[in-house]
Amino acid sequence: MSASSALPPLFADWFARRGWAPRRHQLEMVAAAQAGAHALLVAPTGGGKTLAGFLPTLMELAERGPRPESGPGSGVHTLYLSPLKALTVDVERNLMTPIREIGLNIHVESRTGDTGVSRRQRQRESPPDILLTTPEQLALFLAWEGARSFFADLHCIILDEVHAIWNGKRGDLLNLGLARLQTFAPAMRRVALSATVDDPDKIAAWLGPCIPPPQGEGDREAVEGGRGAYPPHHW
Repeated sequence: MSASSALPPLFADWFARRGWAPRRHQLEMVAAAQAGAHALLVAPTGGGKTLAGFLPTLMELAERGPRPESGPGSGVHTLYLSPLKALTVDVERNLMTPIREIGLNIHVESRTGDTGVSRRQRQRESPPDILLTTPEQLALFLAWEGARSFFADLHCIILDEVHAIWNGKRGDLLNLGLARLQTFAPAMRRVALSATVDDPDKIAAWLGPCIPPPQGEGDREAVEGGRGAYPPHHW
């Protein structure tokens, strides 16, 4: 079976049109999502790391179809956190490439300290499918009285450049925020991306939820991505 055959035809065709083949670690991240597992991906810059993190989300949202205007499924599906607000803008631009070229009905927006008041208010009233923001903005969001209902539909949180944010006071505060999000959305998966990690086991321990996951869910996997990828292991 070819690598592309592991993807839905819509996505396999997009890779083929681009002259690409899915990388092993990208497929392993899809497999981790399908298993409901939390995951840490370590892959070099230019190795398709960001696409690997978002690929399960794009597949899930493509299968969902148009978002309901209200009720279950109408909230944020995936939350992306970057330590740098400039990176959220770059990721939003890059993420729109497959969304546009595949023809997906997926709404993506960023939220940083530079986001205007009117846009912030609109995001609260009509959340995007994918919200790109920073740990500091998340902390402000979680202090809002409407945070529980806003994040009730959250399926996945993606922590980019996790090596830069997991340690120290910033990491402690972020971990508290992750725990709070997990109470709002117990089935939420945690995904971390990094180009370099000195001690994956320490970050894995930090990444894992401190509350019991839903029955049958909550495994964690580590995926290393280079030219190829090493088989993921559970911890």
